Amino acid sequence: MIRFYNTLSGKTEEFKPLRPGQVGLYTCGPTVYDYPHIGNYRAYIFEDILKRFLIFSGFKMTHVMNITDVDDKTIKGANVLGLSLNDYTKKYIEAFFEDLKVLRILPADYYPRATEHIEDMVRMVRGLLDKGYAYLKDGSVYFSLIRFPDYGKLSKINKEELKAGARVESDEYEKESVYDFVLWKKARPGEPCWETELGPGRPGWHIECSAMSTRYLGPTFDIHCGGIDNIFPHHENEIAQSEAYYGQKFVNYWLHCHHLVVDGEKMSKSKGNFYTLRDLLARKIDPVDLRYFLLSTHYRKMLNFTFDNLEQAKASRQRIIDFVYVLQHQPLPETSQTESASALVASALSNFQDSLADDLNISAALAALFEFIREINSRLARNELSRQAADQVLTAIYQMDKVLAVLPEKKEEELPAEILKKIEQREQARREKNFALADSIRQELLQQGIVLEDTREGVRWKKIN
Repeated sequence: MIRFYNTLSGKTEEFKPLRPGQVGLYTCGPTVYDYPHIGNYRAYIFEDILKRFLIFSGFKMTHVMNITDVDDKTIKGANVLGLSLNDYTKKYIEAFFEDLKVLRILPADYYPRATEHIEDMVRMVRGLLDKGYAYLKDGSVYFSLIRFPDYGKLSKINKEELKAGARVESDEYEKESVYDFVLWKKARPGEPCWETELGPGRPGWHIECSAMSTRYLGPTFDIHCGGIDNIFPHHENEIAQSEAYYGQKFVNYWLHCHHLVVDGEKMSKSKGNFYTLRDLLARKIDPVDLRYFLLSTHYRKMLNFTFDNLEQAKASRQRIIDFVYVLQHQPLPETSQTESASALVASALSNFQDSLADDLNISAALAALFEFIREINSRLARNELSRQAADQVLTAIYQMDKVLAVLPEKKEEELPAEILKKIEQREQARREKNFALADSIRQELLQQGIVLEDTREGVRWKKIN
């Protein structure tokens, strides 16, 4: 049974997707006004672990991550440099996708951009006006909080703080500003705008995510993720406008990641403790060590970045890498210890999966992995591990790494040209039904440590000691 802490209920709940075996996941992506900092990637890697674990558990995923390419910040940045919005955001979008690859974050199925979904947003705003949840004022459209009694159910804000009739146009604002929020902003000099049935203008930030998430996942979907700073006002506003428009529950499970701080303090450029991925790469830091560090603390706990902590993460990851190397290269007896190794492998995989099924308890999952490594190392020291058992262990480690993604990527080993020629000669002999020659070549290659396996997809090879 998989259980997640649901911000909406304030409880840990059993995860039951809307459709058996399938999960709809929406994650808040970048606002592309600058390079993301490592705190942003803490959230993206938590979401990657969540996604990888659900795939590991047998679910099929539909993952949507938005790209906010029009809001107050992107417009301000473009204006400062005298660029069009598209020209300004382009390099940050490209950098974001580069960073995802470097940090081994699985790509989403869809990356909708706000500027490409204006019609969806206009349709939603028009519907909220027609239903009486929104009103027009001075050319802009606002959501009326007083018309939505459930407002505040995610963030647990005090309803008495609600300032009926007071409005805010800023995309981001403080918790005490419980005002009617803007859905559509009237056109202003120096800002991009779209000609629509609502009049010339542009969307507010909050309506963007509601329109794009429901466009790809439907009016109700399984999981919505983000950082805890998104709970209010952004996610609270998403719930209000989405449920008012569709008349049904918006999201079943809300998962939020806690902050990353640096040396115990909030990241700030003025303090000199603000780091992007590029800053760390310039210091020759392995991005996969950073990935390990960012995933190694439970997502609902604050994470403190220090270079000492990063070094500890590097050492832990290296321990896994060294273990795999030893299993791959140490000569081992061929006598079988399969039964006992099988039980140990099954137990390790079960403990790893059960830990992650408990609200992504990564600490327990890593403890299961390292206990597995300790026990196998003990057997290696006593010369009680066969090659067959070692291969089982390696398979299990790589299974776990489908979630963690911290091991060096496997490189396809190339065979010498003369060996490849021998394999092709054997294939030709088999096609000509000269099985005696084919068997002779197989035995010749076996003596050189090359095992050939005939499969439906063709011949495969592997090296043996």
